[in-house]
Parts: sequence; structure tokens; C-alpha cells
Amino acid sequence: MRLVNSDTMHLHVIIDASQSEYSHESLARRALSGGATIIQLRDKNLPSNELLRIAKIIRELTSQYSACFIVNDRGDVAMAVGADGVHLGQDDLPLAETRKLLGDSAIIGVSCGSVEEAQDAEREGASYIGFGHMYPTSSKQKLTPQRTLRELTLVANAVAIPVIAIGGITADRIAELLAAGATGVAAIGAICNAIDPEAATRNLMQALRTRAEIIL
Repeated sequence: MRLVNSDTMHLHVIIDASQSEYSHESLARRALSGGATIIQLRDKNLPSNELLRIAKIIRELTSQYSACFIVNDRGDVAMAVGADGVHLGQDDLPLAETRKLLGDSAIIGVSCGSVEEAQDAEREGASYIGFGHMYPTSSKQKLTPQRTLRELTLVANAVAIPVIAIGGITADRIAELLAAGATGVAAIGAICNAIDPEAATRNLMQALRTRAEIIL
């Protein structure tokens, strides 16, 4: 399955049960019921065998919904379960080596914090860029400074692949992110911390659709 093209605004739902009262499976099921088309599994603390077990379950769920499944960091887990791809940080296995592992058709996203990193990732064959963090967030340890809308615009203008904004994403912030050049957004806390993850997903999807209709 390929990533939707750069003219289509979309939502990456990053599920992390360590930040939720729901399990990974429950979060994925609820997000998919809410209309999510891209699910990314993220958990920095699980042992490999447990992460693999959960990834198999989510692969089955995303297949039932014809949704895209991406594994955070772990190209080996992505390959083992037949995921659509992997998302890499700057300190993870290099993109070129991951591409050899997963093949030419795999979706490989890369977290970037500058124009230079984004251009390097595109040159090396990244499918999309994750850019942020855009707003204050407690969903992950922040090793880099908060990014500005101006920086987002510079990155979006510097590459031809999709740029996905991440960090503190809420429905009322989507319009300004897309106006600044983002192709879509990636949400963790807005869904994992929600009382109703399905409704939260639906709300974000609606905000994306509304903005898309305005642009089109």
C-alpha cells in the first residue's frame, strides 16, 4: 500500500498505550472506527516479542479497514508483520539500510527538524517528513526546540514529498498548519489521552476535510 499522494491531506494516528488507559489494540480499533487511514504503532518500552505480538494484531486490524500500518523505529518488526512501512528518527537505523531491509515499495518516514535534514531525507528516498514539535506536548521527551510555522513553511517549500506536522496537534490548530504548508498531521496525545479516541479521531479528520474543502 502506498502513502496517499502529497495533494491529499491526511492524519497519522500514533498509538502509544503507555500514554493511555486503552490498550494498543483498543486504540487502533477505535481510531480506525473514527476514520483513521494511517496507524503508526509506537512504544519505546515494550520488549521486542511483545511489540511483535501487538504489531501482528494491528496489522490484521488495519488490513480489515484497508488502512496503512507503520511501525515506529523498528524496521525489523515492520518487516516481520508485513507492515506498510516504518517511521525513523534521526538516531535510528539509516534510511538507506532500512530501505534495503524493507524494499523499494515500503513507506519510510523520517523525523526532521530543519530544511537540511528534510532535504537529506528526501534525497535518500524518504516517503514523507515528520516535522516538529509544533506546539507544547507531553507525549514524548522533547530533545529539540519547538518549531515555528515559518520553519514549517520553509521545510514544506524545500521538499516535494509530504510534510506531516507533529507535536501538540489539536483540531483547532490544523488550519494554520496546513496553511503553512503541511500535508497533514500526526497526533498522539489528542487521541491516546482522549476519553473517546474514536470521537477524537473523527474530530481531527473532520478538521482536515474542512480545510481541504476550503483549499480546493
